[in-house]
Amino acid sequence: MTRIDYPKGTDNVLTDLGFDDAEELSAKAALAFKLNALFDQRGLNQTEAAEITGMTQPKVSQIRRYKLQNISLERLNQLTTQLS
Repeated sequence: MTRIDYPKGTDNVLTDLGFDDAEELSAKAALAFKLNALFDQRGLNQTEAAEITGMTQPKVSQIRRYKLQNISLERLNQLTTQLS
């Protein structure tokens, strides 16, 4: 059997895939994961989470679905701090 050598990847799959802003995307995903866990721990639906955070329900929906392109890293960090 022939052995195939593959290049060693990094700890960040987004970097391995060639994303220029891989570090920011990774940080945003980690914060969104934490926020979703906090929403779940508190038993909040999207409307309730929006009221508590001062965001709109569609923005909360974006976080719940990890659609983070229109939400800044700073805002996600603020929300995580606010709910922690």
